Order: sequence, then C-alpha cells, then structure tokens
Amino acid sequence: MQLQADVIIVGAGMVGSALALALQHSGLQIMLLDGGPLSVKPFDQSGAFEPRVSALSAASQRILERLNVWPGIAARRASPYGEMQVWDGSGTGQVHFSAASVHAEVLGHIVENRVVQDALLDALYDVDLGILPNARLEQLRRSGDDWLLTLTDGRELRAPLLIAADGANSAVRRLAGCATREWDYLHHAIVTSVRCAKPHQQTAWQRFTDDGPLAFLPLAGRTGNDAEQWCSIVWSVTPAEAERLMALDDGAFRYALGKAFEWRLGEVLEADPRHCIPLRQRHAKRYVEPGLALIGDAAHTIHPLAGQGVNLGFLDAAVLAEVLLHALERGENPADIRVLSRYERRRMPHNLAMMAAMEGFERLFQADPLPLRWLRNSGLNLVDGLNEAKALLVRQALGLSGDLPELARA
Repeated sequence: MQLQADVIIVGAGMVGSALALALQHSGLQIMLLDGGPLSVKPFDQSGAFEPRVSALSAASQRILERLNVWPGIAARRASPYGEMQVWDGSGTGQVHFSAASVHAEVLGHIVENRVVQDALLDALYDVDLGILPNARLEQLRRSGDDWLLTLTDGRELRAPLLIAADGANSAVRRLAGCATREWDYLHHAIVTSVRCAKPHQQTAWQRFTDDGPLAFLPLAGRTGNDAEQWCSIVWSVTPAEAERLMALDDGAFRYALGKAFEWRLGEVLEADPRHCIPLRQRHAKRYVEPGLALIGDAAHTIHPLAGQGVNLGFLDAAVLAEVLLHALERGENPADIRVLSRYERRRMPHNLAMMAAMEGFERLFQADPLPLRWLRNSGLNLVDGLNEAKALLVRQALGLSGDLPELARA
C-alpha cells in the first residue's frame, strides 16, 4: 500500500509536531509519522517529574500560544522563573539576570518535555492531519520529483517535500546522506529531579565547577508545602566522574550534589532516579536539499549549557512554516530548493552563533590556566555591573531579538 501526501514530517516530537500544527491551514496534505505510539498519558500533578526538561523562552511560548498549545502546558505543570544566578565555583565571578531589567514578567518557563509533547499531541488530535504512530523508517530514496519512504512494516509513503524532525540521530538525515560536522564534548550530563531544603525562589541557578556546569532549574512542584523546593538538575561532568557519581548510593549522591552546588539551596533532601547522557555537538553542513529540510535536533544539537536546544528547534519550525506559507501565497513550489534555501539562510547563521557562544562558554570555563580563570571571573563581574549589556543578554535569552518569525512576534 502506498500513501501520498504533499508534505511528510518524520518525527512527531516537540519540533515536528509544532511544524505540523503551524501548517494545518496551508491547504497542503500533511502526513506526520513517528516510531512511537503517540499516546497522551493522563497527567497527575502530584506525580513524579520527567527527567528531561526544557527552558522555554518567551519566543517559544508565543509560538506555542499561537498554535493553541500553551493552555495545555499551563494546565499540566510549568514553572516560571524571573531570575538567573550564575557564578564561577573556582573564583569570585558572578552575574545576576532579571526579567525586570527588560520589563518582562519572566525569563522563561521550565517545563518537562513530556508535558510539552502531550500538549502538542492533544492539539494535533484536534485537527485534520494524517498522523501515523508506530511508523519506523527503513528505506528512503528519490522517485522522480518525490521522496519514497519505506516503513519497517512494508508500507510505502510518497511526497515531494520531506521534513526531517526525527532528532539528533535522524534516520532521514542518515538515509538521505546529509553531511554533518560533529564532535564529542567529552562530557556526560547527569539529569534528575531533586528536593532541596530551601525554596528555589523561581530562580535558575548555574555554577561553573572544575568538571563542568551544574544547573538547578526551578520546577513547579508536585503539591503541598514543598512545592517550590523541587529543581531539575543538569550536571555536566567528565565521563569518569559521571561513572563515579552514577555508582553512588542515593545519600552519597545527594551529598556530592549539595556540596558541588555550595549548598545554595541547603541540603538535597530527595533525588529521583538519575540518568546519564553523553554530550555531543552536531551540525548539518546544509539544512536543505531539493525537496528536503532538516529542523531541530536533526539539523543541530548543542551543549545544554543554557537550555536553548528546543528553543532553536521551535524557531526552525516557525521560520520554515512561514517560508512555505509565503511560497504557497506566491504560487511557488514549496519543495523547490530556492524556496527551502530561504529557511536555511534565516536559521543557519542564528543557530551557528548560538552554538559558537555555547562552545566558547564551555571552553572558557573548562580552562585551567590562571590568566583565563582571571579573565572569566573579571568578565562575569564586569557584565554584572553593566545593566545595558545584561539587558541585551536577557533579550537574547528570551529569543525576542533578531529575525523573528511571525509566530513569535507580539
């Protein structure tokens, strides 16, 4: 059996689902497929946290609001934060960021990835889209002007435009032969949720340690008196240190974590199961080919230092949707490489700049030479005293500067 569509989006994660919703009124026949079941689980606000979270920027929030997804997120669990404290654990440098400095209510929201995904799926099932769960891609080839996809169950799909939104290990990118530049950070990220003795004060905390950055991100709490004492942690360490920390019993791990965080929020009283994720940077040399576009982690993955990965992906989806919709208005073929290149020209410089910034921060804070340690401490303190510079950085973190797609504009 062969199924035909105008656009096939492979990957119904956060970014692929957002793109499908952004194109729902385009007149294009859209098919969204994913290897998972795409089922929405009942949400229990008193239940355990999902270990993977995202720091959604104001731009991402606007996109999700325009797609009518944000109410579903807010109804589940989302934690706003209006302050950010960053300091160097090996020196005296520190910097404080505030939403109030740019007259904003919040810097962003910490949201469990599962919450975002389920809210997107709720919205998808309310619109007329071709959704194929449990559909795994096995083969991919060109057939005339179309892409021909063969699934593991033997089904064949055909479309002139194929979108790869299937994550960092994208099968579409691999089968299409898209070249990438990639390297290991030689660090692993330990992620989990913890309850601290003191409330997080709706503040994102980040300490740069000798091993790597350690972030405590505020969570909305399960329920009860300790609602603002839960944080999601992302602890970047060397592989050897990650192996040691993962082998510790719960009490020893909580002590090591509290010590590494300088007990800023008191003792770590509880910790959920830990997960260890190798960190690797990856960037596609091209985001587009004739009839093909890469978005989100299929196009780029960056260090989780500032939690910008999914925000870049949502902007990819919003810009690509805008480019395709404008092309349709002008009577152009949305699969034409000249159309798709407009998306690449708008997104690649922004993504590369963010990746370079994160790489520079990561290298600077891993540097041992004394002059570099002095430089980073002096730099942090200098920035902390420059209100205009801090406001510029805050606007960058909010995602409200540069070439914004229509979905992200006020």
